[in-house]
Amino acid sequence: MKSYLTFIFFLIFSAAGYANETNTPVHLSAADASTPVITVVTSDPDPVPSGAQIDSAMDDAYGDFEEDDYDLPDTQIPEHKLTIADPLEPFNRVMHQFNDKLYFWALKPAAQGYKAVVPEPARLGVKNFFFNLAFPARFLSCLLQADFSGAAAEAGRFTINTVWGVGGFLDPSSQEKLNLQKQETDLGQTLGVWGIGHGFYIVWPVFGPSSPRDSVTIAGDYFLYPVSYISPWYAGVGVRAYEEINATSLRLGDYEALKGAAIDPYLAFRDAYVQYRYNRVKSRQAKIASSFQPSETALPDEPAAGKDH
Repeated sequence: MKSYLTFIFFLIFSAAGYANETNTPVHLSAADASTPVITVVTSDPDPVPSGAQIDSAMDDAYGDFEEDDYDLPDTQIPEHKLTIADPLEPFNRVMHQFNDKLYFWALKPAAQGYKAVVPEPARLGVKNFFFNLAFPARFLSCLLQADFSGAAAEAGRFTINTVWGVGGFLDPSSQEKLNLQKQETDLGQTLGVWGIGHGFYIVWPVFGPSSPRDSVTIAGDYFLYPVSYISPWYAGVGVRAYEEINATSLRLGDYEALKGAAIDPYLAFRDAYVQYRYNRVKSRQAKIASSFQPSETALPDEPAAGKDH
């Protein structure tokens, strides 16, 4: 997601006239046993939905990753109580409402119309293309985390998919013979791996839920994403808008599912965001730790005691 201030201001003024939407309150479902318990310091949180529902919905709100087949360690994250300060809650609620209206009044209708005329294989190819194009940020993040195997996998994926995947529209590197897994990581996760905490909660217009730590991802993506250098600037904005419409068309309904299950959608997304980012950072830490563990060398079996002759 890129820092196009002119585009943001245009969206703010265009959405300013919309009235607030009335939501039907329904309680959230109970969290899975392996899901961390969320505690926010400013108010009582709503119950937290399952991890899979959070990932899908937060991809809509946070807008980073849609893939579900990253190279993450097959391990359960232990229960952990999380806290995040929310001193900007009045501002954040306004931005949450703005982003909500932007989704329902602009992004969702565009994605529905696009989905109706473009077949899913073509939309998946477009998603693969943009994911391949965002290689520099993931590659740098792997290097900064000392995840050299992940960096090698990303470099291999980019080369193979660019050359043999028709510029990235196809994904031959994920086939069974090569099995080069996607690396779900960013600069905000890198800071988390280094031990830097969230800070406070903030909701950016257009970009969605974030924190001072994870806002580094927004700035870093701008400079590391090739689309940022398209000239004139409005052409780059158009490409980014098309990318988001295409991605949204592949996950319609996930945002609505989490919102509709919450008594207070703002609290639900705040809690879900903290849990989502915590799980991502812990997954990266587990992956990196496992790569530095020396493999155990099997010792030869003790020879059987000889029989007396």
